[in-house]
Amino acid sequence: MQAYCASTTEYKRLATREVRIGDLLMGNFHPIRMQTMTTTDTMDTLATVEQSIRCIEAGAELVRITAPSKKEAENLLHIKNKLRRRGYTTPLVADIHFTPNAAEIAARIVEKVRVNPGNYVDKKKFELIEYTDADYAEEIERIYEKFTPLVKICKEYGTAMRIGTNHGSLSDRIMSRYGDTPMGMVESAMEFLRIARGENFHNIVLSMKASNPQVMVQAYRLLVHTMDQEFGECYPLHLGVTEAGDGEDGRIKSAVGIGTLLQDGLGDTIRVSLTEDPELEIPVCKALLKPFENQIANGANQVPVVEKLTYDPFNYKRRNSFAVSNIGGTQVPVVVADLSKVEAITPAHLESIGYSYDADTDKWAIADTAADYVFTGHQVLPFALPGTLKVLVFPATWAEVAQQGGEAKYYPLFQDSGFTQTSMRSPLLNFVMVDCYNDTTAVNDYTFLDAIVNDPTVVLCLSSERTNSMQAVRRMFVELDSRGIKNPAIIVVDSKGDTADDHLIKYASDAGALLLEGYGDGVCFGMTKSSYDQLAASYQLEATADSRQATGELLVDGSLLSVVSAPRTYLQNAAPEQFINNTAFSILQATRTRISKTEYISCPSCGRTLFDLQETTARIRAVTNHLKGVKIAIMGCIVNGPGEMADADFGYVGSGPGKITLYKGKEVVKRNVPSEVAVEELINLLKENEAWIAPLMVKA
Repeated sequence: MQAYCASTTEYKRLATREVRIGDLLMGNFHPIRMQTMTTTDTMDTLATVEQSIRCIEAGAELVRITAPSKKEAENLLHIKNKLRRRGYTTPLVADIHFTPNAAEIAARIVEKVRVNPGNYVDKKKFELIEYTDADYAEEIERIYEKFTPLVKICKEYGTAMRIGTNHGSLSDRIMSRYGDTPMGMVESAMEFLRIARGENFHNIVLSMKASNPQVMVQAYRLLVHTMDQEFGECYPLHLGVTEAGDGEDGRIKSAVGIGTLLQDGLGDTIRVSLTEDPELEIPVCKALLKPFENQIANGANQVPVVEKLTYDPFNYKRRNSFAVSNIGGTQVPVVVADLSKVEAITPAHLESIGYSYDADTDKWAIADTAADYVFTGHQVLPFALPGTLKVLVFPATWAEVAQQGGEAKYYPLFQDSGFTQTSMRSPLLNFVMVDCYNDTTAVNDYTFLDAIVNDPTVVLCLSSERTNSMQAVRRMFVELDSRGIKNPAIIVVDSKGDTADDHLIKYASDAGALLLEGYGDGVCFGMTKSSYDQLAASYQLEATADSRQATGELLVDGSLLSVVSAPRTYLQNAAPEQFINNTAFSILQATRTRISKTEYISCPSCGRTLFDLQETTARIRAVTNHLKGVKIAIMGCIVNGPGEMADADFGYVGSGPGKITLYKGKEVVKRNVPSEVAVEELINLLKENEAWIAPLMVKA
């Protein structure tokens, strides 16, 4: 088995070198550290100090501050001194991109510097250049000459360093040899790491950030594998999904990427990059780390060790399954909504999962994020259903419906071996629940699986009651592969959390991890009754009366309304069913397994940002959130511009005070657009490239 983590069947942290950042120790099984980055102008000393204090009091253990030039690097001393005089000793990190001289100044002042190997020495002009081996070696020598002085300063002053690769800012040299790949990201960092090791400098943390969680996860795993193969040891890892966005989208994308790696036991510090005030990132960090505080493999039986992986952790390939109805094969993963906790389901309840009924026309409107199936338990719905919706019920209820001729819309959900013990089955579609590796079931006890091997009517529903539930379900997928069982399988995740954030992160990290590995032909999310009641109690009905207030609105004549810049979120303004349904589709979107809405790649803002990023993101979202499948990047400055938005179809990038540059892919289309008309110009760009469709009429 190729090594990329300590264990694939239980939570076990990877051993890494110990790194000192001021008085803070990281790696070597020390607690996973939380950090964030200020968004103020670094030259505004007081504002940066005050924001740093808010972050520290929220729980940040490191605070990063941008230092794009010598003057900002020098001002770090004033910021640090003011913080120390006020009693705050939290280590500071200088964020450096293009300017080695700024890094060398900062390294004498703060406890840690972050350099991006893609633009610290190399330049990125989006040019394809053929490098001979001699040319390549010459460039490496140039990196050595430019980078070694910083290494020596860090070594002299006891300053830590993060070598932080970004997927979108790989140099032209790396791109020419490795392409836009996780391997290119790894090699970009390894070049710098080899130089540092050659100088006997080891106070190093590494990161492999990308806005695409799939790329990010593969790159971190490949980095661990590469370090282990080359050095026989690993350096601490800083985990993060760059340009994750705001609201629930940013939280979900971060939870999918960071949560997947945390469950692998990877990660020594985390940063959740949200387009929100930086102190709001820390509660999400806490929620991400909460499941790992005291996690051990539970139960008398351990999940069996995997002798050989049946999936490739470094490359995405969807599990091969056959299709049963609209589940499995090459079809997109389905979403199963759980309405079993609703006492009396009405058409209004279906609205929360994407189906709106118009009594006047007696017709259903079906949203792009409409659930494909609904589980109702014992309930038979007393009204006509939308044409595409199908219902899962317990076997006894299904049998009653079948006797009345209603089996075309209803299908039974069996409990594991119960399916093999009855003759009352649907001739078309049967769902079979499997509790993976519970306390009493060992690997050899799943003999009932042999009875359903490749049954053309069976869809498996895989869940686990274990603490390490994701690893247990992943192990079951490996078991299915080993037995040649190709039935489609739905990932079932039940949450016992206390808050909406707890639920969101549980769903995203468990299901997201499996989806990124090619597993899962659908998802179904639920929660305990007490969790459901708690979430329902916090739901404010009046908050949904004008749900568009959270993201701004477009008048029917096309003019922009003023918007509220508060983060867009379902966490407080949705009933439990809507929250779960929206979360399911957002996780599928984040894992790139089912695209159902517009995707925004939005940087978290920093001292380099040239406009109000939160407000602008809300304005752009308000007029484009109906463009299914279009990826739009909203970047505060050129540093986070054409490079880090590499995954986007269109880009909106700050290029100067009050000025915006618009991109199509990586190509500049319009420069120096006044910010007051830039959103309208973005819409024109979308129209010119046939990426625009008129929005549906909305009520003002």
